[in-house]
Amino acid sequence: MGSLNQKPKLRLAVLISGRGSNLQSIIDACRIDDFPAEIGVVISNIHDAYGLVRAHDNDITTRIVSHKDFATKAEFETAILDILTEFKIDLVCLAGFMRLLSPTLITPWEGRIINIHPSLLPKHKGLHTHERALDSGDTESGCTIHYVTPGMDEGEIILQRSIPVIAGDTPDSLAARILAEEHIAYPEAIRMMASKLQPVL
Repeated sequence: MGSLNQKPKLRLAVLISGRGSNLQSIIDACRIDDFPAEIGVVISNIHDAYGLVRAHDNDITTRIVSHKDFATKAEFETAILDILTEFKIDLVCLAGFMRLLSPTLITPWEGRIINIHPSLLPKHKGLHTHERALDSGDTESGCTIHYVTPGMDEGEIILQRSIPVIAGDTPDSLAARILAEEHIAYPEAIRMMASKLQPVL
């Protein structure tokens, strides 16, 4: 049992579209007693995303909000906003969420919505980051946790973890080594955010 003066934990919403390996790293971190956050809900825009299985296996509530069910992006994002309110969320974590967000969702959550990107931003924004890092002859690569803004991968950097690019690296081998760093970076970034944000009570 925690002490009576223990700070309330941040309630997280993790947004996913796929396998949810970064979600798993957050789930594992939340099992640590002194970790300052807990997952309130996992939201997926893909109904069969494997990350939903990870959430169910850990008794975490899930919601599916398919962008295909809405006439406009604003309606899609408003549905997500309603869920964030329902679950009294403090921090939104995008973890492989493959939709670009608009000010409809970003503006009310400014400073409380973060994303992970598999490059050392500002290098290689967008997709195919590992191929582009190799094609550019980069000597190092890595991952970045940043605030989400309306510009793609343009928000202020919270933290980065880097690895050397080694001879013979392929996009797949580089991706695998960076993914291991992502799994360290996301919980670390959430700890940093917990020191800045006041949980909603």
